[in-house]
Amino acid sequence: MAEHSKRPEQHTDVDWATQAWLWPLEATRTALQGYAQWFADQKPAPSAAPDRKSLDWTTPNAVALQLQTMRLRDFSHGSEIRPPVLICAPYALHGALIADFAPGHSLVGALRHHGLGRTYVSDWCSATPDMRQLSIDNYLADLNVAIDEIGAPVDLVGLCQGGWLSLVYAARFPGKVRRLVLAGTPVDISTPSELSRMVAAIPQVAYEQMVRQGDGLVSGEHMLKLWNLPFSRQDVEAVLQRDLGDGSDEAQMLLDRFARWDHATLDLPGAYYLEVTERIFRQNQIAKGEFVALGRRVDLAEMRVPAFLLAGESDAVVPRDQAFATAALLGTPPAALERACEPCGHLGLFMGGHVLGHSWRRVARWLQADIDDAADEKISVRDK
Repeated sequence: MAEHSKRPEQHTDVDWATQAWLWPLEATRTALQGYAQWFADQKPAPSAAPDRKSLDWTTPNAVALQLQTMRLRDFSHGSEIRPPVLICAPYALHGALIADFAPGHSLVGALRHHGLGRTYVSDWCSATPDMRQLSIDNYLADLNVAIDEIGAPVDLVGLCQGGWLSLVYAARFPGKVRRLVLAGTPVDISTPSELSRMVAAIPQVAYEQMVRQGDGLVSGEHMLKLWNLPFSRQDVEAVLQRDLGDGSDEAQMLLDRFARWDHATLDLPGAYYLEVTERIFRQNQIAKGEFVALGRRVDLAEMRVPAFLLAGESDAVVPRDQAFATAALLGTPPAALERACEPCGHLGLFMGGHVLGHSWRRVARWLQADIDDAADEKISVRDK
């Protein structure tokens, strides 16, 4: 939804994208209400990582590190002296290509264009049977290994569920995160949203049943088949914030690419999935200061890391009030807190052409500001 757009279909980013991000939960609910036998009859063997050969990355990159949970992708270019930026992609049944979707719709490309040359992305791997017992701590530990490989401190940019993981990491290892960006990030689930209401309405036994039916995994492909959500051209236009009805080759490429991205789902470890639903979205442990990460309780009130909160005005997955409620939980000084809200839905925050050229430009400047000021000060002192 571009700010200037007044098309009647501009609401579709809210409707379809919200359902797209909630369908694993809704599938769980319907399974409990009578689809358990369908799971048992139709269950395929757990799949390996989906074939992503047709989904080439938009921006040239190299795999800097291969871990069990992720490929650390390095998009750096030139001899950049600024601290590195690590985009922590969401691990929620869709791949990390959400951060580098297409030309003009790539967060990686936008940050590089706005002067952040050392950029990395956590490309989370689809879970395999030997990963079924991996927990949130395993993902935090591998994120820690990746940041050590890059070289701390880093500027950590968390997208949606990659945001709460980034926040917990920053609270657990404050010396390794210089600045933190949280875009469309659910943290305090006591602030209502479609996501928090749906999680609260589903008994934990439903999640456990789904994991058992998947032999310890949550199959993205299986869930997609159960909860079929076709999208229209207008849905994609709302997400990408551009007109795709001109019949051009570029428009068709974007529509086809979006369809491939939507179907290239990831499998999740059952243990991780159950922890997220119970500890993050039912018990609200992060907001309450009760979350234990790698053996230590993390208290957001003790965190002093500068933070930038980005929200979507019509985001029903993580509404503006929920995204901004995080500010009240942090010990970060008010002067080190920034907020921005865009007239878009959830996916538009990460893929929308207008958002990438507007608020993400502001984010990039915020990440560079103190470094540029320090460099100017050194030059001034030298000149004297």
